[in-house]
Parts: sequence; C-alpha cells; structure tokens
Amino acid sequence: MKIFQKNDKRLIRSWSMYDWANSAYNLVINSTVFPVYYTAITKNPDTNHTVSFFGFEIINTALSNFALSIAYLLMAIGLPFISAYSDAAGKRKFFMKFFTYVGAIACMGMFFFKINTLEWGIFCYALAAMGYIGGVAFNNSYLPVIATPDQQDRVSAQGFAYGYIGCVTLQLICFVFIFKPEWFGITDASLPARLSFLFVGLWWLLFAQIPFRFLPRNRPTVGAEKLPFFIKVKQEFKTVLAQINKIEAIKRFLPAYFFYSMGIQTLLIVAAAFGEKELNLGTNILISSILLIQIVAIGGAFIMSFAAKKFGSIKVLIVVVFFWILICCASYFMENKYHFYGMAFMVGLLMGGIQSLSRSTYSKLIPENIEDTTSFFSFYDVSEKIAIVIGLFSFGLIEQMTQNIRYSALFLAVYFIIGFLLLFRVLKFNKLQIIQSN
Repeated sequence: MKIFQKNDKRLIRSWSMYDWANSAYNLVINSTVFPVYYTAITKNPDTNHTVSFFGFEIINTALSNFALSIAYLLMAIGLPFISAYSDAAGKRKFFMKFFTYVGAIACMGMFFFKINTLEWGIFCYALAAMGYIGGVAFNNSYLPVIATPDQQDRVSAQGFAYGYIGCVTLQLICFVFIFKPEWFGITDASLPARLSFLFVGLWWLLFAQIPFRFLPRNRPTVGAEKLPFFIKVKQEFKTVLAQINKIEAIKRFLPAYFFYSMGIQTLLIVAAAFGEKELNLGTNILISSILLIQIVAIGGAFIMSFAAKKFGSIKVLIVVVFFWILICCASYFMENKYHFYGMAFMVGLLMGGIQSLSRSTYSKLIPENIEDTTSFFSFYDVSEKIAIVIGLFSFGLIEQMTQNIRYSALFLAVYFIIGFLLLFRVLKFNKLQIIQSN
C-alpha cells in the first residue's frame, strides 16, 4: 500500500479529477441533453404527453422521475451494507471502480435509445444513475482521508470546481454535434443527442483512471479479514452506526441535509423538463441556461468556501437554503426565457456553494481518528438518495394528480423550509459546544 500524507497537492488533484470525470453524467444526462431529448421524443399533446411503458400509460416526465426514484431507492437500501463491507474488507477503491464502470457502460448503452426502444432507454438511464451514485459515495469518503479538517472546505470546493469545468468542457464538445450536425454529415435528428450519451460514458471511463491510479486503498478492519461475508458486513455496520449515534452534531446535521437535499436535487433534475414543458423554450435556450448554471457554480463553490471560513459553515448554509425557498416560489410564476435565465444564474451560484459546503461540513464532523470513512459517508449519501427518491416521487405524483408541473415545483419549497428550520438546531448545538469549551 502506498504511503501518503494528507493535504498532498498531487493526491488532491487526482481526487478532484473524479469530479471532472463523473460530473459529465450529471450535466449531460441529468440536466441538459437527456431531459430535452427525452421530452422531445415523448412529447405528445394529443395524448396529454403519456407514453406506453410495458403496456402502462404514464405521463412522460413522471415516468423518468419514477425510474430515477427506483434507482435511488435501490442504492439507498444497498449502499450502507456495501460500504460496510468495503471498509471491513479494504475494498473502497474496488467498489469505486465497479460503480464507475457500471455507470459509464450504461451511459454508452443509451446511444441506442429511441422512442421505439423506450424500455431499454429507461433501463440504461436508471442503471447509469446507480453507477453515478455509487461512484460519488466512495469518492466522497476519500475527503477526510486526503485532507485535514481545516482544508476540507477548500478541497471540497476544488473538487466541485474541477467537476463543473470538466462537464462544461464535454458539454461544449457535445454542442458542436447538436448545433452543427451538418459539419459531420449527420441527417438523423436523434444522433447528436445519442452521441452525447456515448461521449459521457467514454469521458467518465477515461478520466476516472487518474484517481484510480493515485488514490490509496483502505486497510481491512483489524480482525475482520477472515470473517464470513454477512458477519463482516453486520459487524462493521453496527460499529459505525454506534459511533454515529454518539456524535450529536452528525445526528442533527443529517436530518437538515436530508430535507434541503430533497428540494435541491429534485429541482436540478427536473429544471430542463420544466422549461421545455411550461415555457416551450426549445433546446438551445434550455441547454445554454443549464450550461450557465455550471459556469456560475464554479464561482459559487469558492465564494461559499470563503464565506464559511469567515462566518461558519452552518450560518452560510442557513442563508443559502433561505434563497432556495425563494427560488421555488418564484418558479411558479416564471413566464419567459428571461425569467429562466435569471433563475439559472441564481441556481448556479447557490448550487455550487451548497453542494461543496454540505460535503465538507459533514466531513469535518467525522472524528479524525476514524478510518471507516466510507461507512460514515454512506449515511450522508443515503440521506441524499432517499431525499431524491421522495422528492422525485412527490414531484411526479403531484404532476400526475394536478396535471400541472408548476404545483410540483412550488411544493419543493416545503422541503427547503423544513431543512432551513432544522439547520438552526445544528447552529444552536455548535454555539453550546463553544460555550462549554470555554
């Protein structure tokens, strides 16, 4: 096993390259090309935008939301046990690779997605999400391993910045094929989007090799090497759960993170579909708007990192969540592309900051002497994934019931309000700790 030191610049750059590699999935598949492509090929006003999926008639956007919900639910159930095993057996990097290959290959499989292969496309879409979730979970768990607590806000921001730059770079490459297909003799209107899915998988696989080469393997838990599989998982899971139950700050932070993540992740996933369906913005405006989000988010990550150093992480998170509440309310009244551009700018500024700061805040709550960081971070990632399951399912359910996606967007404000209030519990605990320490 290679010997390494925390805060090593080369190691941190290598770790950041995983964000560079997999963020292309988040932008192209989750936020831009796939939602626009999917909505375009399944949109049918004559049938109220319903599609036939294994014989069931379902609203197009509700179907994609349900598919993601199932993918996230499966990962939320399995991830704590997979993480427990990876810590006990010393297989953190193995599972990081496994989920990366699954997600990347599924993205490449989406190249064959057309309206007549709807079931195949939805399957690959869900499988790619599962690969992305698993890869991110194991990548996040490296943060407290490679950086000391005083550097984790900065390192987390650097990772997200690499991610935003990487995904924008690939998005621009995809734009060339989407906006100028005639340069390549492309006459099939669906081919540029499907090529984008293929590029995402290849990009993800290629650049992930950098962190795979340099990131260290974790050591197996002492005494667990020779235990049977299920005993090993059960023992590790119970140990980590007992440790978390003793850390009051984590017990207060995770519920708050759970609720505001429910709003953020759902909003990011459905933004393009909302713009296409309600405002009829068209592919060019939608993709350029979400590209704007990624560019602005680079600055947002570093701005929030600086603000956290000056005012404290929890205070900054409280302010940011309050602005997310306003965004949800404003989305109900959006009427034109200028409103959408303005919203995109605000979402980008807040998205980069809250994602980076949430990850580093949780990382700093983990005791420095803890080696089983994968299991610890599995609870963080599971909180987010269950939040997405509930968020997407409720979003799709409200749209299915009301036939109006605006009500779904407005309802997300409820989740932010709950998260906003719960963050004050974390802030109160932090102040109490400071008083007691003095």
